[in-house]
Amino acid sequence: MLVLPKGVRHIPGHLDRAEQQVLVDEIRAVVREAPLYRPQMPRTGKPLSVRMTNCGDLGWVADKSGYRYQEDHPVTGAPWPPIPPRLLKLWDELCGYPAPPQACLVNFYDTSARMGLHQDRDEEDFSAPVLSVSLGDACLFRIGGTDRKQPTKSFRLESGDVVILGGESRLAFHGVDRIYPMTSTLLKDGGRINLTLRRVKA
Repeated sequence: MLVLPKGVRHIPGHLDRAEQQVLVDEIRAVVREAPLYRPQMPRTGKPLSVRMTNCGDLGWVADKSGYRYQEDHPVTGAPWPPIPPRLLKLWDELCGYPAPPQACLVNFYDTSARMGLHQDRDEEDFSAPVLSVSLGDACLFRIGGTDRKQPTKSFRLESGDVVILGGESRLAFHGVDRIYPMTSTLLKDGGRINLTLRRVKA
């Protein structure tokens, strides 16, 4: 049995197929209002391999000037659409935190997309956990410690899985090493959607 770092919770199959489908439909509505775009690495401007958007009061963005949260879409200038109630309920059920999330990152991975090891540290409040939902094709998820040099462990995330980073692992380094194509029929054209709920301000 894989032993995960303290503060990391992996809840396999928490959302059944029907719940996943409804959530995908809700996220498609979000994307119609706030289209997917490709963020850029600070300074170099190199595009990330994932496409993304946000919903909630705030959205996380990345471009040549850095990483930050802002209230509007960087391409359209429109406010982000609200977080679907289903995700807010999931946060309340699993996180035990007294305030709601303020941002939900929507990352779309095609079959070639990756996400290098990184920390979620652009928030003001690290006492709140980060909740992540996987939809669509499976991926190989990597998790380490709060120092980049610490050993990492990898495990597979399937559609409907939930991962929570909190406590000692709130600032753990993590990433996505690969996508396993054609492992889910949830998304008609394949790929993986990752939804990440975060509390930004204290």
